[in-house]
Amino acid sequence: MDQENKKQLASEWFRELRDNFCSQFETIDGEKFVRNKWSHSGEGGGEMSVMKGSVFEKVGVNISTVNGRFKEEFRENVSGTENSPNYWASGISIVAHMHSPYIPAFHFNTRFIATDEQWFGGGADLTPTIINDDDVEEFHNTFRDACNNHDKSYYQNFRKQCEEYFFLPHRNEERGKGGIFFDHMNTGDWKKDFEFVKEVGMAFLKVVPSIIKKRKDIGWDENEKNLQLLKRGRYVEFNLLWDRGTQFGLKTGGNTEAILMSMPPEAKWD
Repeated sequence: MDQENKKQLASEWFRELRDNFCSQFETIDGEKFVRNKWSHSGEGGGEMSVMKGSVFEKVGVNISTVNGRFKEEFRENVSGTENSPNYWASGISIVAHMHSPYIPAFHFNTRFIATDEQWFGGGADLTPTIINDDDVEEFHNTFRDACNNHDKSYYQNFRKQCEEYFFLPHRNEERGKGGIFFDHMNTGDWKKDFEFVKEVGMAFLKVVPSIIKKRKDIGWDENEKNLQLLKRGRYVEFNLLWDRGTQFGLKTGGNTEAILMSMPPEAKWD
């Protein structure tokens, strides 16, 4: 399969998955997503889909397909740019901040990047305020099953990478309760890698609505909401200080509002 076909298949999948997520989340909440397109400073662009409702305090589902040239100071951070600064990237990113402190915040993204090399990356994790072990177990079991359908070593490896990546060094604590994280996936079998990336997306589409539906009608009080706002402060710290995706987007001419979509609508520091 030539490179252009791979790019087309990947970008079409991310758009299809976006539509599935928006449909599921609208059914749960009753509100509708508002979409806004944006153009990249190089070529291509993306589309933001944001919804604020009665269950989702704020949820964003973003897709983008862009290409351009890395600036000199950023090239050393990206594989395959030794001989050329050109890149192509397509992906989907989801961040959901819930009204209820009994429902975790959820994050998911998958992407396909091509320089002189090519690879998939992505992952999914949950950040609960009030920890429910059943939800954490369901989340991890869902991704364990998805990983095991492709390679028995994936889950433990990607879970460990998630724990290491979503970590706040300045506080010496994990951001949440983990999930999976992978980068530079290129086994030499593009179709196999792409099928895994698609299954990761479908696993997230399965488990997140399941957890939300179980918890959305539980009442909470002001003290529990305050705990959630403090936890969101940690989320902000990680995304602004340590998240590589945020840095990649800002340093490659991405849309600032789309990049900062991950920020919660309200947070607090004590």
